[in-house]
Amino acid sequence: MTPLQASQTTRKICQMAPIVPVLVVEDAAHARPLAEALVAGGLPALEVTLRTPAALEVIAEMARVPGGVVGAGTLLTPADVGAAKDAGAQFGVAPGATDRLLAACEDADLPLLPGAATASEVMALFERGYDMLKFFPAEASGGAPALKAIGAPIPQVSFCPTGGVSPGNAAEYLALPNVLCAGGSWVAPADAVAGGDWARITALAAEAAALG
Repeated sequence: MTPLQASQTTRKICQMAPIVPVLVVEDAAHARPLAEALVAGGLPALEVTLRTPAALEVIAEMARVPGGVVGAGTLLTPADVGAAKDAGAQFGVAPGATDRLLAACEDADLPLLPGAATASEVMALFERGYDMLKFFPAEASGGAPALKAIGAPIPQVSFCPTGGVSPGNAAEYLALPNVLCAGGSWVAPADAVAGGDWARITALAAEAAALG
């Protein structure tokens, strides 16, 4: 898979809904009902972060949910890429980008949304062929004003800002011409997941879906 093909795929995924839930799931038993609740609320693209021992099993379970497109987040190494692909991830997300990680995703045909926080990082990825990126950490890197400033000289690149995005500032990001969607964790609060309050999560997802 070429970088351009990867970005074409991740661009389509990012256009599915204004918010991509960023999920840290501790218990694989929660995977399927959580994915079903989010999809029912209008958020089909799901990012499962590889931050828990259950993450790969969670991806495998969510990959079976009709209407969902499940990706693996927090990809850091080529080993992560292989494990995510084997688990059924349909795309990958990384907080940054290294040559080894990019090559591993390209070789594995796993479409990657690589992270960038500066104009130089954006330019390096664009030079390689990526034009759909993750802006991370969004708020700590200057927020929507910084992303707007990057977009002025590099309008060819689109972004999914993640990190500090909330219901209070999501609309500011989504209003930018170079933003297709944003990543957010608030649609799946830990207490709601732990308590199995899937109706609450569907309601939060529906509110987020209406931001677009």
